[in-house]
This record gives sequence, structure tokens and C-alpha cells, in this order.
Amino acid sequence: MSTTANAHNIIRCSDVSVRYGAVLALDKVSVDIRCGSLTALVGPNGAGKSTLLRAILGWHRLSTGEIRIGDAHPQHVLPRLAYLPQRHMVDWDFPITVRELVEQGRYPALGLLGRFREADHVKVRQAMEELDLVGLGDRQIRMLSGGQQQRVFLARALAQGADIFLLDEPFTGLDRFSTAELTHILLNWRAQGRTVVAAVHDIELARSHFAEGVVLAGRLIAAGPVAQSLSEEVLEQAFQDRHCRHEDPLGLVRTARFPQ
Repeated sequence: MSTTANAHNIIRCSDVSVRYGAVLALDKVSVDIRCGSLTALVGPNGAGKSTLLRAILGWHRLSTGEIRIGDAHPQHVLPRLAYLPQRHMVDWDFPITVRELVEQGRYPALGLLGRFREADHVKVRQAMEELDLVGLGDRQIRMLSGGQQQRVFLARALAQGADIFLLDEPFTGLDRFSTAELTHILLNWRAQGRTVVAAVHDIELARSHFAEGVVLAGRLIAAGPVAQSLSEEVLEQAFQDRHCRHEDPLGLVRTARFPQ
């Protein structure tokens, strides 16, 4: 994963720094994400993974640097970008059905009157079919399993028309079956040429199913094929980096799983 821009890089981060007041969350991160790649974003808690995802979405003001999606700034290509939040940030008790949540993906594209057109219904139906949600359309989201809930948000992203997906810890809290199901979906998306960047805690899962890795510790530690970027030496460096504070870095690296 070269930091040199070329026609195959869809997300281009150059010297990206983000501050929260006096706290430097990201320090001059330069990394490119290839179009059609499946990239695991890893690092200790507080390493800046969520911050980088939100910066790519244009939600954070950059202290330094620039982010481009292709040749454009994020705000100019928002329909292409979809975000899956961490599960604990979602109000699962909110009274909304599966179909209604997927329909939200079409809201930014609605006309002046804000009414659904036939084309909008088609996109919603196609997204629900692809994620195997047709039979759950009238069910309240709180009644779904964790894996089903994740699929609903992915379907909303598909209905939006996105082809670049930024997923913040999508596997956290899922059982083994749901994890395998979600992994299968992401691998299919990669085969279809869609771009996925996912913050991942489970290092063995990242090594087994993701092609590329980006390791953060406030700054960029490594980027490239997972065999190199997610090596034990790189992960040990990430935990020892002065930007991150953790009581037992080596012990956590040996377990091949970052803290949840």
C-alpha cells in the first residue's frame, strides 16, 4: 500500500493531523487505500482508528494535511462514502423497522418534495435482497440478532449507492456465526470491486481475511499487506509507541486480540 498517489488509490491521506483541543489524536498520517481493497485498520485503544474513519468522511477539521477520495475532497463525493458506527453508539430501542432504516439510505438523494420514487424503492429492495433481509422488513431493529443488525446498516449503505464503506469495529459483540457471515459479505464486496476499510480488534481475523492492514498508534506505524503490516514486531511497536498508553502491551499482543 504505497503512500504515493496513483490511479488505483481511492482514499488518499497526506500528512493528516487531527486535534481534540490539546490532544493530538492523529499525527501527520500519510496512507493510501487501494480501490477495491479490504483493509483492516488496527491499533491499541485510543490509537486514532475511529478518528481517521471520521476524518475520511469529512466529519473532523484537519489540523494539517489533506484527504482526497479519488481526485475530490470528501464533501464532494459523500454519496460514495458510507459509515457503519460502533454498535454501542446506536439506540437499538428506537422504534424503527428494518425497511425504514434501509430507506434512510435514500434520503440524501430524494428530490425537493422528499418523496420516494420508483427508483428509490428499487434500490432499497435490491439492498435488502443482497443482505438477505427481505423477510425481516417489518421487524423492529431491537428484535434482531447482532449480526442481523449489522446487515441492516450495511443494507442502508448499499441503498445509499455507496461503493466505499468505512466500518467502525463491525465485528465487536458478534458471535462466531455472525462474524463468519459478516466476513463472507465483506469478501464478496471486495470481489465486486467495492472498497472496505474496517477498524478491527481481532488480529487473527484481520490476518486471515483482510488483504491489507493499516496500523495506527496516534501516528502511522505500518501499512501494506497483512503479512508485513500485522506482524508481531509491528504490533509490539504499536503498543510501545509513545503516542499510546497501555499497561500491558506485550501481553495483549501475544493474545492476538486488542482490548475491546
